[in-house]
Amino acid sequence: MRKILTRLRGDAGMNTAEYAVGTLAAVAFAGILLKVLTSGNVQSALTAVIDRALK
Repeated sequence: MRKILTRLRGDAGMNTAEYAVGTLAAVAFAGILLKVLTSGNVQSALTAVIDRALK
């Protein structure tokens, strides 16, 4: 039983590292998405789609 608990405790840091990498990837993706969505061409296209949908 003690060997199992010791082995499981050694994995705790890995979970934290995985969350950190996942969070970093999500932030990077959000930054790229923000840059794309705030570009002039994409804003024009989105505005046209919304205008068409509201008419």
